[in-house]
Amino acid sequence: MKFNLLIINILLLVFSACAQKDTTIEPSTYTYSVETVVDDLQIPWGMAFLPDGSMLITEKSGELIHFIDGKKQLVQGVPTVYNRGQGGLLDIVLHPNYEQNGWIYFTYASSEGDSDGGNTAIARAKLDDNQLTSIEVLYKAGPNTTKGQHFGSRIVFDKEGYLYFSAGERGERDINPQDITRDNGKIYRLNDDGSIPKDNPFVDELNAKNAIYSYGHRNPQGMILHPQTGKVWIHEHGPKGGDEINIIKKAANYGWPILTYGENYSGTSITSETSRPDMEDPIYYWVPSIAPSGMVYVTSDKYPHLKNNLLIGSLKFQYLELDILEGEKVIKREKLLEGIGRVRDIRQAPDGLIYIAVEGLGIVKLIATEIKK
Repeated sequence: MKFNLLIINILLLVFSACAQKDTTIEPSTYTYSVETVVDDLQIPWGMAFLPDGSMLITEKSGELIHFIDGKKQLVQGVPTVYNRGQGGLLDIVLHPNYEQNGWIYFTYASSEGDSDGGNTAIARAKLDDNQLTSIEVLYKAGPNTTKGQHFGSRIVFDKEGYLYFSAGERGERDINPQDITRDNGKIYRLNDDGSIPKDNPFVDELNAKNAIYSYGHRNPQGMILHPQTGKVWIHEHGPKGGDEINIIKKAANYGWPILTYGENYSGTSITSETSRPDMEDPIYYWVPSIAPSGMVYVTSDKYPHLKNNLLIGSLKFQYLELDILEGEKVIKREKLLEGIGRVRDIRQAPDGLIYIAVEGLGIVKLIATEIKK
């Protein structure tokens, strides 16, 4: 029996290794440059484009910047953030019907609660003359902890109007991600007012966190809605190796820390398993890690080479990565803007231009220049 289990595990490892094509990153076949749009930002974590052409930018330190008419203006009334380690003021998006209802959604590390430290929260508010009003905290993960790692956190709306957001496992890999009675290491789904959808997968489970949509995640810092399939895609940080791209499914377990292609930062093993029948495999994984942050599926005609593919930022290697897709598979990787800095976020604006948030620099606009000969 033990011999049979050993053979099964070996076959799973071999299958997992063969299932992903070797996609060593290559220089791009195009050359790109950037034009600075907003300068002098420290850690611009997220950005959203308002209908009037202005931009909202979150600084991890807790400042919300309204960039309008070429000038930066501080928005007042932002909740106090727990600015520690990877925590702070994080992602920001507009409601799909923003022009009708004015709601802005943002995630942040919040210290609200009975214990020291903080945890990931999502709130919504309205913007009135550079002042946040009507602030409502929709969900706050708990308990607080003084650890500084793995807050997540990105936000998307799906085509039915449900609100998804991510919260990392807060450095508690052995207790949080696999336990649906605990927050963290999860993708959550809410109605736009913060209420729990009646068909969320764990609403009838005793003591479960009813907002959970999927679990077994480590630290998702990229999230998009695929414009063609309507599926939610995320990427998440692995440990040393094993960053992943995953497609989110209802009630699915994504394996962390039972499964991983990575290892401890010390070089010791976390697990020998990379796949199980009852857990979801990533559609792509990186070894070594690139430390991904931000992600966009390009639909713009302004960048023919990029269209219908993914752009993902690398914090570790300080470039913009193009992942060329064939269906739901990454078949080729290209390196753009090598050495630009720690890319924190990427967005496609309503005018079809790509904007990139770079730590220590600001917000830059992507310019396609020429095809390499």
